[in-house]
Amino acid sequence: METLNSILDAIDGYVWGVPLIVIVLFVGFLLTIRLGCLQVLNLPNAIRYMLHNEKGGDGEVSSFGALCTALAATIGTGNIVGVATAIGTGGPGALFWMEVAAFLGMATKYSEGLLAVKYRTVDQDGKVLGGPFYYIETGIKERFGWNMKWLAVLFAIFGVLAGLLGIGTITQVNGITSAMARLTPNAPEFINLGGNSISWTTAIAGLLVTIFAATVIIGGLKRIAKVSTYIVPIMAIVYILACVLLLLLNFAQIPLAIQTIVQAAFNPSAITGGAVGTIFIAMQKGIARGIFSNEAGLGSAPIAAAAAKTKEPVRQGLVCMTGTFFDTIIICTMTGLAIVVSGAWDPKLGLEGVNITMEAFSRGLAIVPAGSIIAPFFLAIALVFFAFTTILGWAYYSEKCLQYLMGGKNAKATLIYRWVYIAAIFIGPYLTVSAVWTSADIFNGLMAFPNLVALILLSGIAAKETKDYLERLHNGHVGD
Repeated sequence: METLNSILDAIDGYVWGVPLIVIVLFVGFLLTIRLGCLQVLNLPNAIRYMLHNEKGGDGEVSSFGALCTALAATIGTGNIVGVATAIGTGGPGALFWMEVAAFLGMATKYSEGLLAVKYRTVDQDGKVLGGPFYYIETGIKERFGWNMKWLAVLFAIFGVLAGLLGIGTITQVNGITSAMARLTPNAPEFINLGGNSISWTTAIAGLLVTIFAATVIIGGLKRIAKVSTYIVPIMAIVYILACVLLLLLNFAQIPLAIQTIVQAAFNPSAITGGAVGTIFIAMQKGIARGIFSNEAGLGSAPIAAAAAKTKEPVRQGLVCMTGTFFDTIIICTMTGLAIVVSGAWDPKLGLEGVNITMEAFSRGLAIVPAGSIIAPFFLAIALVFFAFTTILGWAYYSEKCLQYLMGGKNAKATLIYRWVYIAAIFIGPYLTVSAVWTSADIFNGLMAFPNLVALILLSGIAAKETKDYLERLHNGHVGD
């Protein structure tokens, strides 16, 4: 197992090296400039569109349903475990770089949603097909005359692998079962895999998640969107309120926590005592986990956006942008502050993954009667719902990638793939935390490369569409 971890770490170092980090930040910065800092100036419009579905739009699900499907995939273990992993391995400064990447990523996510709707197609059965593979293939060919289908195929391949072996299945169910195992530390051992002890709690929790996921996944997009529309908003609100309570109870420590985060972003060793020694590590972990959480630049969210009932690409792009805002700017920030304020990130504690966040909530809510006891249970429940909906969202994403590779929908192949996806969920609890998260980072990075290239090449189209829409909106020529 140590050999496997070493190999994965080496691959992760190459994938998430300087080139990808530079490209992620460059694309976000480029789009922010070309779109006139749209993520700030048009955020109110974006939130209004999020709450008010467009009338008479073409597509399979409402704009809000498409957003909830995307949020189902993004609001997951990244918000609870990913933030903790970033801070635990990159120091508090990783949160700063996560926020920088998220701010720029709002422009990236906007452009992804816009291009997904603009270049989407409809198959013979009336099903909407859209996402990065279509704007890579069609958009670039229309704009430059280049045949870039090979790049679209690469994206789809990496998308399938990310769903099966990375962000979609293994990390999510592993996060759930790790949280449950922490709640029952004395549970008897079920099996020991090369020194990795699996308790009965882990095995049962993994089986239940697999069964519940199967009942929804087999039903396809509309069932996934329906479940997500109910679960995602409620759980997000409840989790935010819990974070607000924790921060209010520890309000006096927030200024020092912010100072620690900023200082650690540029001089990690001064804060961590040498546990994290370079700015690059803080940037790498913060940006990688940020993309894992909000998926800006990854190319996954536009797959759901393409199915939205809308006639306006810009409008859906704005709705997509709110996903990054709520996911990282709000939820991840609150989780990160809770971890830094409580001191649960301290390497001396020897914690990793969800255990860091659980320790933060136990400490932060200790002043509340039975708070330190209730907090881990609440966090475990939140993680279950967040991770479960992420499993559902990525089932749809990776299935669409497979359909693109096959040249269209194949009912038999789709059904087989869904069961393979469910099998991947089943094996997730039996892998180590380190191997799970490193493999997820690798597939995320590989998936991002083709999409980021397309966003650079099509940035002019996004800017032109945006300018046209905002002029029509200003002149009162845009309906509801």
